[in-house]
Parts: sequence; structure tokens; C-alpha cells
Amino acid sequence: MALETTSTLAFLQSVHPYDAMAPDRLAQVAAAMTPAGFQPGAPIYALGEVLAGLCLIVSGEVTISDANGVQVSALGPRNSFGERGLLRDRHAVTSARAKTAVRLLILPAALFETLLREDRAFARYFDRVRPRRAAARDLAEMRVGYLMAPDPLSCPPDTTVQQAAAMLREAKVSSIGVVEGGRLLGILTTRDFTTRVLAEGLPGDTPVSRVMTPDPAVLSVNDLGSDVLHLMLERRIGHVPVTEAGSFHGIITQTDLTRQQAIGAAVVVSDIAFAESVDELGGFTLLIPQVLAQLVATGKPHDVVTRRITDIADAVTRRLLKMAEAALGPPPVPYLWLACGSQGRREQTGVSDQDNCLFLDDSAQPEDDAYFAALARFVCDGLDACGYYHCPGEMMATNPRWRQPVATWRGYFAAWVATPDPMAQMLASVMFDLRPIAGDARLFADLQAETLARAAGNSIFVSHMVSNSLKHVPPLSLLRGFATIRSGEHKDTIDLKHNGVVPVVDLARVYALTGRLGPTNTRARLLAAQQAQVISATGARDLIAAYDLIAQSRLEHQARQIKHSAAPDNFMAPTSLSDFERGHLRDAFVVVRTMQSALGHGRGTLG
Repeated sequence: MALETTSTLAFLQSVHPYDAMAPDRLAQVAAAMTPAGFQPGAPIYALGEVLAGLCLIVSGEVTISDANGVQVSALGPRNSFGERGLLRDRHAVTSARAKTAVRLLILPAALFETLLREDRAFARYFDRVRPRRAAARDLAEMRVGYLMAPDPLSCPPDTTVQQAAAMLREAKVSSIGVVEGGRLLGILTTRDFTTRVLAEGLPGDTPVSRVMTPDPAVLSVNDLGSDVLHLMLERRIGHVPVTEAGSFHGIITQTDLTRQQAIGAAVVVSDIAFAESVDELGGFTLLIPQVLAQLVATGKPHDVVTRRITDIADAVTRRLLKMAEAALGPPPVPYLWLACGSQGRREQTGVSDQDNCLFLDDSAQPEDDAYFAALARFVCDGLDACGYYHCPGEMMATNPRWRQPVATWRGYFAAWVATPDPMAQMLASVMFDLRPIAGDARLFADLQAETLARAAGNSIFVSHMVSNSLKHVPPLSLLRGFATIRSGEHKDTIDLKHNGVVPVVDLARVYALTGRLGPTNTRARLLAAQQAQVISATGARDLIAAYDLIAQSRLEHQARQIKHSAAPDNFMAPTSLSDFERGHLRDAFVVVRTMQSALGHGRGTLG
């Protein structure tokens, strides 16, 4: 059963992160590994047991179960387990059992801890807390791969200048690469047409090879914006080709750099504040995908990106309200416009509809509703025209039900808490994310605290909220992979919204309810729940790290789509990730599933 050191070494060389170790270090690790074997059904370790070390599967299959006995993972050869307990206090936070005959290699706990301190690749692989990257400060620190225009226009060297000019006109670009056999030979720009073709009186059938700039200066996708700036200034050029292994990969122009400097959330919000029409507002919101991609490219964490994107929606809403009041006259009574859903939580991405409502002062009379109905219609239609689509469930202020005096809203919340049927649960879940956008915020302040207190004190309501929060589950299969969508338009992908971030959003909402916590943002709720000891410090740390990874993966997926001129969505193919990225994402889903299981069994933490 035991593996010789030489065969252990050979096996480790095929397993990440051991394959990245220096030979001397790897030999040390191989010699320290202890082999172990288990028959089908035999326990490997139990919850709370002191762990001897990190377990690495050589052959067979192992099942991992949480504190409630719920299976959360099934692992096969070359997979490790037990690291979460080792990263805490060496006590197991799950239980492990052999599903088939299993052979393991066990890395001693002390050596595991030494490697975490001394081996960067090893530490990066096993530390599940994803570092929140420092953001790049400006365009000069962005990667060329982000700045460039992909899929550049190209033609073979025997193309005529007339044909090339027609191609430029059709594509509405200012340069074309001259390519042969996949290799970039030269570049031709609109300036070259002026100075080398028209000025010289060359005929239209002149081949582009005669007038192109041969062997132009190029950059790679991993160079920085500063490299682009320096090259353009030193060479006095306005176009820089980007190549990979000699092939034409993209191009950067002075216009691209100017556009990057001009597009930013703060700039867009400032422009929105002075927009004079809905059409003008719509022009600014068209920039949202580029803003999102830019924020992701500069290393902003997901909660900063979604906050900036939501700031734009807030600014559009406030501007539309001002336009509506200018058209309709002053409101007959004070009002408050509120957002719920992702806007309410400040978690909007590149894909958003609208969810909103109106609170009216209790002095409102029935005849005042005509004014507020018109105001709601103006704003909601304006949001729709700006890309924030009408809510399919009509959770909007245009629906009279969601345009009521505060006393009516107080009655709504009281009824939902008192009679928590499925519809009441759904509505309460949405309304617990309410956030004032514009108007008299005093209309909501007391109601929020009052509702949280009433809801938290109703054990039946809380129980239903817990049950409701478990309806969305992470996309885990029991065979170490992901449970992807099986058919239809999004076949073989995972839904990073409904099966990724939404389960954490739902958990955080329950924590906020039980702790009577005020924040609406999911990450802020998790931090507040940790501080209020609604969940344990270790449970909160794991869940926040998992949420950060899932939410960041979702944004990076959307940024990649935007970069390739595709509409952003939430459906990502796991095959688009590296083995390392897939492993970490799956581990994040396991943490979320474990927290759901703990909440469902009334424990609420990982323990």
C-alpha cells in the first residue's frame, strides 16, 4: 500500500501546487509525506478531530460532510482536503469518509504551516482568502491587453490601397494591419493614405505593401499603458500594434487612450447631473459597460465596482425626478423615492432591471395620486429608456400598490411579518433591501427600525425567511465538478447570479434580520453580522472570502464579455477558467453550501 519516496515524488510532480516547488523543497516534502489507506465506508477524520495533516488523494474517492452530516463534496485523485481545519486551529471543520478504497498521502501539519510561510505558490493555493488587490492608479498602470481593441482589421500584402480604404471605411477605423501567414508585416493608417498615396498620386491598384510602415514598433498584451504612452511620444506615432508570438493580436490608438481617460464613474455621474433630456441620459448610461470593464481592469474589488455602477443608476434616478418635477410642478406632499433589489443593495453590475417604490407623506389625499402616478411613469419610463428595464414583476412605483402613504407601507410590513406565506416572504425579502434615493428620508427611517424589530421578534417569520433563503443553491455536483446548466441557450455554464451571489445575498439578509442590522449591502451585512456575533468570526471570514471570490469572478466574466463586444450576462462556462481558478471557485461554493446547511439546521455558523 505504501508509496516509495521516488514514486511519491513522481506523483507530486503531477499535482498543483507541488509541481511549482523547487526540486530540493519537493524532495523534502515527498520524504515527509505519510501514506495511509482506507476501506470503503471507513472514516478518515471526524468533525472537531485534531488533524494530523493535509490529506492528498492518490486513488479512490472521498466524501466530505458538514457539521450537520450533509455531503458537500466528493473528491477524487489529486484533490486535497482538511486545509480549512489546518488554517484555523488544526481541528477538522468537516468530516471525511472513504467512499471507495482510498490511498492518501498526508502532509504533516507542521510542514503544512511551514510551507504556507515559506512557499508563495503553496500559500496562494491553500489560502482561500482572496486578497483584495490594490487598484491601479491610472491609465499608465493598465495592461495593454485591456486597453487594446481586439480583433483588429487586417489584410494580405497584395491588397490594393483602394480595397484597403474601403475596408477602413466599412469598419470605421483608422488603421489596418498587413498580415501574411499570421505574421504582422506592417501597418497602414489613414494618415499614410494622405501622405503616401494621395500626396504621391499613386493609383488605386497600388499594393498596400508598397505604402505601409514595415516592421512597426509593437507591444505585448502584458505591457503597461505607460509603455504605450512612451512609445507614442518617442516615435511620434498614433497607432501601436499588439502582437503575441508574432501574430497580430490587437491595436491601440490615441483615441483609445483618450476614451479611457474620459470614461469613469465620477465623470459619468457629473455629466448626468446636467443632462437636459432622457435621450442625453441614455447616451451616458451606454458607457456603463465600459466603466465596469475599466474598474475591473484597474483592480477595484467587486464591492467598489458595483457601488460605482450603482452610483450611476442613483444619479440617473435623481435627475429624472428633477425633470419630472420641472414638468409636473412641485409635489403636493413630501415623498421619498426608494430602490430595492440590486440597486437598493448597491450591487448593480452590467445587467440590471429596475425595482423601486414611492413612500408618500401621510397627509396625502386620494387626488394627489394623479401627480405621483405621472411622476412614477416619467421616471420609470425614463429608466427603461436608459437601459434599466421595467421590472417583469411590476415591482415599480408605477404600480399603485407600491406608491402609498407611509401608514399603508407600515401596514404592509406588519401583515407580511404576521402572516409569512410565500408571497409575503418574497415581498419582505425584496423590501428589506430598500434604500432611499431622493426625497424626504425621514419617511423611511423609523419604519426600517420598527420593521426589523417586529420581524426579528417573530420566530415563525424568521423560520420562513431562513427557508426562503435556502431556495437558491450553489452549482455543486457530487463528482468534484460544477452542476452546469444541461440544455438551452446557456448549456454547460453556471449562473453566477442565481446560484452564485444570490445564495450569499439571501444568507446575509437573514443575518441582518436576526441581528436587527441596518446595512443593506451584502458585504456590509456580513461584516456587521460578524461584529454583532450573529455568526462566528471564522464563519464570517470564510463566507466573506467565498463571496468576494464569487462576486469578483462574476464581474471579471462580464468584463471579458464587454472587452469582446458581447453583452454582459451571468452565465460562465467553468471551462473558461484554469484548474486553479476552478478549484478555488468550487471551494467558495462549498463554503456557501456549508453555511446554508448550518442555517437550515438552526446553527447559523460553521462552528
